[in-house]
Amino acid sequence: MNIVILGCGRVGATLALQLEEAGNSITVIDSRNDAFVRLGNKFRGDKVLGNGVDEEVLRRAGIEKADAFAAVTNGDNRNIMASQIAKEIFNVKKVVCRIYDPLRETTFKELGLETISPTILISNLVADAITGKQQTASTQQQGK
Repeated sequence: MNIVILGCGRVGATLALQLEEAGNSITVIDSRNDAFVRLGNKFRGDKVLGNGVDEEVLRRAGIEKADAFAAVTNGDNRNIMASQIAKEIFNVKKVVCRIYDPLRETTFKELGLETISPTILISNLVADAITGKQQTASTQQQGK
């Protein structure tokens, strides 16, 4: 698969390396050149410096041929905007958006974005550790 990842922080870099190891073609976008250091020397994919909500930057990253797009920066607004652009303008089939704010996560999920909220996931894992109960995957994503 051709996959474009927006954000080369801890999550983005780890995701890029994991997906590349699985045989996918990866392009990572970040607004900071020094962020690409996290990818290390073994990364063979492409790196694009720029703003991930800029359509020209997304084109340089190969969004028009992407099978999937993941927005995993540390900013909800940027992730939401980039995901909507990937989905609505470039018609990327699989778009996943990281959202920290659980209230916003629910709203954008209702609008058709596939979202993942680390806040909800971690909260549920901690609750599981405290109570000894294990939540289902759907419960973890819904924050119930």
